[in-house]
Amino acid sequence: MSELRLALSKAEAAEALGMSVDSFERYVQDEIRLVRRGRLRLIPVVELERWLAENAGRVLEEEL
Repeated sequence: MSELRLALSKAEAAEALGMSVDSFERYVQDEIRLVRRGRLRLIPVVELERWLAENAGRVLEEEL
């Protein structure tokens, strides 16, 4: 049975989007909501999906 992940670390989120952690911090982090508990920071998968859908739409519109 595969593991269902609802949230990822910053490094995992960057990898899931196919970018470096530096690029994630520069282009994505400020546009998504994070879960903060003490020093722990988690990125909800649904936030990554939302960010990706919104930004993919912008790219397609610019190319038309």
